[in-house]
Amino acid sequence: MYPTQNDLPLQTRDAMVRLLNARLADTLDLSLQIKQAHWNVKGPNFIALHELFDRFHGEAEAFYDDIAERITALGGIAYGTAAAVAEKSTLPGYPTDIADGLAHVKALVGSYAVLAKAVRAAIETASGAGDADTADLFTGMSRGLDKTLWFLESHIQAAG
Repeated sequence: MYPTQNDLPLQTRDAMVRLLNARLADTLDLSLQIKQAHWNVKGPNFIALHELFDRFHGEAEAFYDDIAERITALGGIAYGTAAAVAEKSTLPGYPTDIADGLAHVKALVGSYAVLAKAVRAAIETASGAGDADTADLFTGMSRGLDKTLWFLESHIQAAG
């Protein structure tokens, strides 16, 4: 940990940095999964999904940037390398052999659901540790993930 004038206790900052880095790995993985879908989607809804996935990627980028900046504000190191993401992500692996738009939507639903659950748990952990700012970051992220999950699930629900 780097020295900082942040008045959270060192033990709290250290725990929050570990928690934030875990969700950073997941969020970076999600952003790559979204791009995989964006680049490879095919079918009659191609342009709508292609553009929607690009929008979702932008939202994920904002999430991981906020997480990484919070880590460094607490005096920690943000681990955002491909190797760190591959080692630490808890998301399901993304299938690279799909093209159909609905198949991409279903794959993303699974990843969003896993991350949303982990982020809700992170809110509780950060709150319990007395770090209201990290809890607030995760709360905002949770709302965004749930909204995107709703958008994605609407495609599946309409398909029957």
